[in-house]
Amino acid sequence: MPNERLRGAIVDLGMTFEEVGDRLGVSAKTVERWINEPKRKPYRRFQYAAASLLRCELSYLWPDERTSDEITAAGNAELVKLYPHRSVVMQSLWPTLYARATRQFDVLVYSGFWLTEDPAFIRVVREKSAAGVPIRFMLGDPLSQAVAVRGEDEGIGSAMAAKIRNALVNYGSLFGLPGVEFRLHDTTLYNSIYRSDDEMLANGHLYGVGAYMAPVLHLQRVPGGELFDAYAESLERVWETARPISSPTDCEGTHA
Repeated sequence: MPNERLRGAIVDLGMTFEEVGDRLGVSAKTVERWINEPKRKPYRRFQYAAASLLRCELSYLWPDERTSDEITAAGNAELVKLYPHRSVVMQSLWPTLYARATRQFDVLVYSGFWLTEDPAFIRVVREKSAAGVPIRFMLGDPLSQAVAVRGEDEGIGSAMAAKIRNALVNYGSLFGLPGVEFRLHDTTLYNSIYRSDDEMLANGHLYGVGAYMAPVLHLQRVPGGELFDAYAESLERVWETARPISSPTDCEGTHA
């Protein structure tokens, strides 16, 4: 049965399939399929974008979806704690968080230099490596434009690239440990993400200030929640595009 609610919402606003498609970044044929082939629902991001564009509740356009209130409630349940900036978070939270990891241990940063000087964190990395937990470090490529821009944004210029190189040197003894992988990325980071299984700390980045002065979200995955997974999926996209390195000096290789 066609999705007449979606069709009606488009008609009510006097829009064409072409106009809706242009606004959402899809073809008019795709919009038509959403209507005539309701089993082929759009991806979640397109559902949200369409609901916003058509000024409708998500669950009105797709009745089997949850209401915005239900989604918000699940999101609130995912938030363990909000810290106004990283400098007020107890340093012990990071090794404590990672000590609980049994299947996923991820660090996504530009440099995260402060973490490399924490003996408790380094000890946890070694313990989890010995226990067979896969550990992934993603640091910014010091030769990349993204790192140069972030350095300028923070007002420290080339010091950002230098911090990454120093962080890699501090991590030198971890290279080659079982299950420990390092990659360099050239993405624009809006958050540093520290993931341990179904918990994470997401440290936002603000223009003009260091990450230590930006908010930190302590999140946990809960059934029906979408916030944790949104950050986790972002982390995976960075990992997929980052280049592997096998030693701290590999950061001086030619940047693609």
